[in-house]
Amino acid sequence: TASDFYSRRQPQLQPPTLINQTQKHITQHHNFTMGSAEDRPAPLRLGTVAPDFEAETTAGPIKFHDFIGDKWVVLFSHPEDYTPVCTTELGAFAKLEPEFTKRNVKLIGLSANTVESHGGWVKDIDEISGSQLRFPIIGDKERKIALAYDMLDHQDATNVDSKGIAFTIRSVFVIDPKKTIRTILSYPASTGRNTAEVLRIVDSLQTGDKHKVTTPINWLPGDDVIVHPTVKSPEAEKLFPKMQVVKPYLRFTPLPKEDTSAAV
Repeated sequence: TASDFYSRRQPQLQPPTLINQTQKHITQHHNFTMGSAEDRPAPLRLGTVAPDFEAETTAGPIKFHDFIGDKWVVLFSHPEDYTPVCTTELGAFAKLEPEFTKRNVKLIGLSANTVESHGGWVKDIDEISGSQLRFPIIGDKERKIALAYDMLDHQDATNVDSKGIAFTIRSVFVIDPKKTIRTILSYPASTGRNTAEVLRIVDSLQTGDKHKVTTPINWLPGDDVIVHPTVKSPEAEKLFPKMQVVKPYLRFTPLPKEDTSAAV
């Protein structure tokens, strides 16, 4: 039947929690470059619990969920150590780390290089950017974590190691204290990220969690927010006395002065 025909052709995707199987995939497909659908884990989505893992980092071994603790975390990958775009990115994240810390956020990087390689490269980053990089960087040479988080590059045939195995793209995962993935960003290897935008996303998420609001286009802390559509008029008028109704579905409001900063 037609249903049987299609069911036989559905890829058997690996659940993201089974990260202990990822090394088996890499080993079995040692000629892997871009990879097929069958090789990839099931995609992570917003609201998914971030897969736990153990890893070596520049700050020592970690268990990821223990590392998160009661903090927010920005987990981000870069393609390779000692490369130009990655060097500018890591320097920028290092310089902005105090702002993330104010917001109860930990930073942690990752690439398919060794911890020893990371350590030498950090010296270059600090020299070039004038930063003092303190957050940990994961050594994921075997791509176990990269595969579990679907960070491997399936597009750029040049973003591979000497054996032709794909490096990571520029992924960003914003994870809350409940270990829930709240934001996923994916940038190609050729495009550096905007660290201020990552910080803005954190501000928006924390503001929305604290109040019953959403944030409009180009919003920054201190700007007016939008009353969440689920908040009905009587409650909205009580919560937000300065609310301005543009349309029944579009209601702007300032936050109280003490709440214009999303830092928690």
